[in-house]
Amino acid sequence: MKIAMIGTGYVGLVSGVCFSDFGHEVVCVDKDPAKLTKLTAGEVPIYEPGLDELMAKNVAAGRLTFSGDLAEAVDGADAVFIAVGTPTRRGDGHADLTYVMAAAEEIARALTGYAVVVTKSTVPVGTNARVAETIRAANPDADFDVASNPEFLREGAAIDDFMRPDRIVVGVETDRAADVMQAIYRPLYLRDFPVMITDLESAEMIKYAANAFLATKITFINEIAALCERTGADVKMVSKGMGMDGRIGAKFLHAGPGYGGSCFPKDTSALARIGQEHGVPMQLTETVIKVNAEVKRRMVEKVFDLCGGSVNGKTVAVLGVTFKPNTDDMRDAPSLTIVPALVGNGAQVRVVDPQGFREGETLLPGVRWMDDAYAAAHGADAVVILTEWNEFRALDLKRLAGSMAQPRMADLRNIYSLDEAGQAGFESYLSIGRRDGVAGTGA
Repeated sequence: MKIAMIGTGYVGLVSGVCFSDFGHEVVCVDKDPAKLTKLTAGEVPIYEPGLDELMAKNVAAGRLTFSGDLAEAVDGADAVFIAVGTPTRRGDGHADLTYVMAAAEEIARALTGYAVVVTKSTVPVGTNARVAETIRAANPDADFDVASNPEFLREGAAIDDFMRPDRIVVGVETDRAADVMQAIYRPLYLRDFPVMITDLESAEMIKYAANAFLATKITFINEIAALCERTGADVKMVSKGMGMDGRIGAKFLHAGPGYGGSCFPKDTSALARIGQEHGVPMQLTETVIKVNAEVKRRMVEKVFDLCGGSVNGKTVAVLGVTFKPNTDDMRDAPSLTIVPALVGNGAQVRVVDPQGFREGETLLPGVRWMDDAYAAAHGADAVVILTEWNEFRALDLKRLAGSMAQPRMADLRNIYSLDEAGQAGFESYLSIGRRDGVAGTGA
């Protein structure tokens, strides 16, 4: 199959590389000359484990190329995937479809034979119908079908998610389009990964409903964590007990500083807006959005409490600023709420993150970037764990505490325990949804 992938952002690049690894001929299209130069030189503009090796392999095999010429890429393609950004629109919270519709118009003018135009971007219900209308208006003679093929890729595990998916969702209107999509995903179908064929609107809704539900699970356990702190319960035990129930499951039940990233904030906001437009308010989702913002603010208060009520003039080492480990993505990360609050209240903030500097340098002004957790903590008044990178899961706590001016820790990912912190010499230890206090005394 010949595939044109319009957009080389996170979704487009990962999808294009993985499709080429299936054996398809893939051309990834982007209008950014600087990005194309990097890609052509073998440089991956995002951090995703394993992506650079897989990309190099398929470029060398001649199955994967990069181009700025959309018309050339679309000419003769069996399928054209739209994988451009759909950011939250300012003012109303809806998904901004400007890039999607612009791509549809350009694709329409470039079509030379039958092709399936597939929306890979996350879009509101009804968008694929609009894409079809746009193409017909721009090229009344175009021979095409539209399809919806939402992505379910976790940053940091995207290649495995693509190659071993829970399911592939494909929304179509015709058998002809379904046949093309099944041929594209044939390598997964032959390995018994489920391919779900549905209508366009259901496929569009599945994506939003899935992400909103996962965001709800995260927010629910964060509310339970706050209650655990008041009642003496341990949220890790509560999560474990809940997760053993097959109806609930253990995933996304880890208390933390709130969800962030490229999907959950944007998609919950868009779903809430869709509900408002159709007169069916998404009250649960609207509450999730509100509570998640409150969770992030509560984390700021925790750090203030750790420092005796004020961070003014104090040095704080922050470990991890990306929204999750194994990614360089800073979009809506809890750090974007917490770190500016510390800086704004007079703290001297030192930051350590294996991949966060590229985006974080601009997003987090006024901080000092360091390469090592121990160096960042040296002489500090507090250390705050915000992202659970592996290198922060196995710290020598005794060494860390021994070099600090005030050995105090806010463990906002519940990596360690009060007893571990106390044995290492920390005077104060705060976590989420668990017993806190003066670490050495068990108070």
